[in-house]
Amino acid sequence: MSLVTPDIGLIFWMVLVFGLLFFILAKVGLPTVTNMVEKRTDGIRKALRDAEVAEEKVRGLAREQEELIEKTRAEQLKMLQEASAEKERIIAEAKVQAGEEASKILSAARDQIALERDNAVRDIRRQVADLSVAVAEKVLRCELDRQGGQQAYAEKLADELTDRDLK
Repeated sequence: MSLVTPDIGLIFWMVLVFGLLFFILAKVGLPTVTNMVEKRTDGIRKALRDAEVAEEKVRGLAREQEELIEKTRAEQLKMLQEASAEKERIIAEAKVQAGEEASKILSAARDQIALERDNAVRDIRRQVADLSVAVAEKVLRCELDRQGGQQAYAEKLADELTDRDLK
């Protein structure tokens, strides 16, 4: 058996199956398809009639719409004029409030700067005093560590105290 030339038996069975399938489709499928096409045609005709009625309604609505648009334009113009006046009033109020807020903020900033400056000066003075005490302590330790330094320092303090008492 060759792939290019089919056998007579194969051709017979293929024709028989095709004929049977065609017969079943013609009896069952074709009437169903025909009914569906007729229903679709009726639906399209009805839709066309409905579209004509809707078109008439749309023409009437278009006239009403034009009238409403004219009324709306007049009302819109009035609202825009009112909104413009309100906008100007709000802007003026906002400018006044912004000026007041800016003054408050500047005043608060000046106060804060002065406070920070005073705190910084106090902190620097405290640090200078601490450093001075530390330096004096180191100098005294060096002086007292030398031999005879303690004796000399004690005598010097005694002389200063007696001089003060004498005055």
